[in-house]
Amino acid sequence: MASLLYLTSPGGFALFGGSPKGGMRVIEDAFGRSGTDNSREVVTVVELDGRLAGAMAAFPVSEAEERRKRFLRTALRHRPPWHWLHIWRLARHGSRHAPKPPGDAFYVDALATADGFRRRGVAMALLGEAERLARESGLPALALDTVATNTGARALYTRFGFEIGEERPASPPIPALVGYVKRLA
Repeated sequence: MASLLYLTSPGGFALFGGSPKGGMRVIEDAFGRSGTDNSREVVTVVELDGRLAGAMAAFPVSEAEERRKRFLRTALRHRPPWHWLHIWRLARHGSRHAPKPPGDAFYVDALATADGFRRRGVAMALLGEAERLARESGLPALALDTVATNTGARALYTRFGFEIGEERPASPPIPALVGYVKRLA
């Protein structure tokens, strides 16, 4: 599961963890801690043929800020104190640069499909689960974002009924991002 979530932002997780391996450890730690944006209670997985095929982290937008703060505190536990200010600044910069989802939306923070399972409906099944959770929570929209160059994901989101909500240019080290919203009937 951690390896799939890592794929959703390898550069970001490596920065938080100090290396790719450190980034994986941060995700694993956050998964076991309640209230983070990678906690067990917000991660959904799909298995096919007895293997992990996909993973998604999703929650109401109203929880996003607190979940990110708890993830950041978890990440800082993995790094020496002299790195904390840099990591905090990067997290703040990333938060300010990211497209802003509607406050009444259910937010898909991470979505990944394992190699060998692409084009088999895994991502569509996870998005369907996110829509079900949004409706169950009484939220009228789904929101997510991706890097502008991820054409495969962008095509998938359009097929699923998402519309572009906001586009943000690159702001190094953050790449150009596109925010999507799907209003639920």
